[in-house]
Amino acid sequence: MKKIVPIVLAGGIGTRLWPISRQSYPKQFRKLAGADSLFQDTIKRFQGSAYLRPIVVTNENYRFHVVEQMGEIASLPEQIFLEPVARNTAPAVLAATLSAYDKDPDAICIVTPADHLLPDHDHFTTSVVMGMKAVADGHLTTFGITPDRPETGYGYLELSSKPTPDQCTMPLKSFTEKPDPETAVQMLAGGRHLWNAGIFLFRAREMIDAFKEHAPDMIAPVQSALDNKERDLGFTRLPKGDWEKLPDVSIDYAIMEKQRDLHVVPFGGRWSDLGGWQSIWREEQSETSNDGTVTLGDSHAVDCTSSLLLADDPEQLLVGLGLENMIAVATKDAVLVADKCRSAEIGELVKDLSKLGKVQAKTMPRDYRPWGWFERLVSRPGFQVKIITVHPGGVLSLQSHEHRSEHWVVVEGCPTVTIGPDSFDVPANQSVYVPLGAQHRLENNGTQDVVLIEVQTGAYLGEDDITRYEDAYARS
Repeated sequence: MKKIVPIVLAGGIGTRLWPISRQSYPKQFRKLAGADSLFQDTIKRFQGSAYLRPIVVTNENYRFHVVEQMGEIASLPEQIFLEPVARNTAPAVLAATLSAYDKDPDAICIVTPADHLLPDHDHFTTSVVMGMKAVADGHLTTFGITPDRPETGYGYLELSSKPTPDQCTMPLKSFTEKPDPETAVQMLAGGRHLWNAGIFLFRAREMIDAFKEHAPDMIAPVQSALDNKERDLGFTRLPKGDWEKLPDVSIDYAIMEKQRDLHVVPFGGRWSDLGGWQSIWREEQSETSNDGTVTLGDSHAVDCTSSLLLADDPEQLLVGLGLENMIAVATKDAVLVADKCRSAEIGELVKDLSKLGKVQAKTMPRDYRPWGWFERLVSRPGFQVKIITVHPGGVLSLQSHEHRSEHWVVVEGCPTVTIGPDSFDVPANQSVYVPLGAQHRLENNGTQDVVLIEVQTGAYLGEDDITRYEDAYARS
């Protein structure tokens, strides 16, 4: 069997899982359902002999998350495309498909989101192999999940007849939008509808032909973006000028819903898009629980029924008393309390918080950088305290600040510090002072994390008070 090119779409935000999923660190990079993040589990799904190295399409802001998390599971990408602005899934799929076609005109591709839960990798690959005959016959192929409940939060795929165990694929009759509860019950009873998983298998040439037929205006700007792409530290940057010309449209709407002779692979394994707190509650619910309540982190439920309690911070205690059909999620800087039945509205709620200027709408307390992360501990007028972790090999940029000075107390490790013309090591339990305006840098040349407490003092403490002179990660 010809090996398949995985195309992993990893640029989503996942606001319906706010406050643990935000624009600065969305759900695909969180460890929600196991030891690996959803993104890592997706990459592992394609590490078998049936697949080539993956093409990853992500937002420029997530590029170092992708590299770090792929490194943790010893996986190498074929390419990492960086979108300068979000344009939904259709442009991303087209760019990756054209790239695969350019390398091999007979390339076979599979497109998948990076934020779905699909733990049975072998079962999934068996279904992929089942879909290969339809691909060989020239069909675009999608995957339909066998429904186990009348779900109103998913789109559906309508088949011409009920699927049988011996059928590899079936022709698609129609796409169906998210139904109302009564229609969802009828669909489940009829047995001819599957949930639309948003996973597609195809030969690159057929997908390109489909774009030429259904969305021809997208071909030129995507091809121009590929022609003008820039290689940067192993990433492939797509130019903003070309990408901004593209419509903000999904692959379903642009191509799949218009394509004739689409085939469907029925998939009966475990799957969830983890699109909201209802789905998290459903996945985590214990089979032996008789009250339907899920507690995650240091959370405790007293006389609660059919509820979800999640304490995100290890130093945080969350207690629910007498809750029924509720969601309570506590992070270090935000708390969500909601009726479980209204969890689909959280995405709109986040938009409202953003309009109000609430920083919690988009950013996490922990700010991830290519060298590690930092987190604000205390912030008051005139001073700010952070904890900073620098991974082995991590190098902060050579920089200076116009409005603040900094005091560093090393807690763990032994970083090399540069201040002006001088470089020296600072072991644990020692400190160093960085005067206002001084050029400085910190790097970790050791084999363990460097951890330090930073105390900033000054009239202005914003993150934009930084002038970079050199940067190992090509940031401006």
